[in-house]
Amino acid sequence: MNRRSFVRGALAAPSAAVPLSAQEQYEKKTRGLAPLKITDVKAITTSGGRGYQWVFVKVLTSEPGLYGFGSASNVNMAWAVAAAIEKHFGPFWIGRDPDRIEDLWQSTNVRGYWRNSTIHNNALSGLDMALWDIKGKRAGMPVYELLGGKAREAVPCYAHADGRDAQQVEDNIRKFMEQGYRHVRAQLGGYGGGGFIPPGQGSRPAGGFQGAAMDEDTYLHAVPKLFDHLRAKLGWDVKLLHDVHERISPTKAVEFAKRMEQYHLFFLEDALSPEQIAWFRNIRQVCTTPLAMGETFTSPLEYMPLVSERLIDFVRNRVSQTGGITQAKKTAAVCEAFGVRTAFQEGGDNDPINQLASYHVDMSISSFGIQEENHFPEQVHEMMPGAARIKGGYMYGSGLPGLGIDLHEEIARKYPMQVLPGQPHWTEVRGMDGSVVKP
Repeated sequence: MNRRSFVRGALAAPSAAVPLSAQEQYEKKTRGLAPLKITDVKAITTSGGRGYQWVFVKVLTSEPGLYGFGSASNVNMAWAVAAAIEKHFGPFWIGRDPDRIEDLWQSTNVRGYWRNSTIHNNALSGLDMALWDIKGKRAGMPVYELLGGKAREAVPCYAHADGRDAQQVEDNIRKFMEQGYRHVRAQLGGYGGGGFIPPGQGSRPAGGFQGAAMDEDTYLHAVPKLFDHLRAKLGWDVKLLHDVHERISPTKAVEFAKRMEQYHLFFLEDALSPEQIAWFRNIRQVCTTPLAMGETFTSPLEYMPLVSERLIDFVRNRVSQTGGITQAKKTAAVCEAFGVRTAFQEGGDNDPINQLASYHVDMSISSFGIQEENHFPEQVHEMMPGAARIKGGYMYGSGLPGLGIDLHEEIARKYPMQVLPGQPHWTEVRGMDGSVVKP
């Protein structure tokens, strides 16, 4: 065959089909359909039958049967968030085009003029998740496909091991290892544990505070001793994490991070309070302990100096607290540029919709690091079919279009939200002199 015949044959041959992009697939699926409008917005509150304080956003559209759900949960300000959605944000969103996610995100972000309050961001995050849920359902694809497709087959998670002493912590870590977890967070004696002087003990002001008192030197002695035990008994195959909960002073945080370097942590979380993040530079100067930060952040912009200067290794924001899927995807892109990874925060108060929003971002990004685990009782799975499942240390979504989850409102109504015992005092920790120690 001469060159001219070959060219003619090549031109006549059918070309290989070029895969459509997610946006092209969406446009093909929705071509000819009537334009969408948001027709109603509902704030759905529930305890889930287990004392949760969950606030969900339901966005209904002009297409019959098409709606989306998002998470606006905030265990400390739940009623305020629900009221903000019903009285302020919902009326602002009705009549808008739910396809215009970025435009709605930006207009909602400036809706209250002042930005990045916790309540504002919860509402914004709930809307954003609901819009991605709607777009995915309309396209017939899981949200991660719209975000660029799978970057992994499932989402690795870390488990939480606690105990009153080193042996109990070890035993609990072994249980998680037997279940398939490769990453386990090790804590001693509960939230912020290891650094408390028992009630009534020690030198205290006359007639003053007599409860369990935080003492940072006690903490700096107890926790490294715990990890000495764990590494001696468990070896180095398990990847261990630890959360400081921001409860030690900056100079002690530098010392503590240096002490923990020998245990090769997967990361050390929240060694500093958000007011003292400049001290991460000091920590970086003395050790290579991987650092995670951001559980108490509300704006992704708070990460910029930490990420751009490579002062931390993991961002720990909660997706429903910092702007939803749209902003989480942008945060992950910035992290990728600077070699930082994500470790989106869950916590025991979180809900299945936020968990799945995090999952869909995790599935589609290359800067993923780890996801915090959160298991829910079977009654929650009954109320919210399609909720993620964690098996063998990996999280799996339902694979259904959108976020892949639904909410039976009649079941949610059976479990009305209640004031939690002790709330809001769970954040109130005090030292020996009775002064408040920041969480």
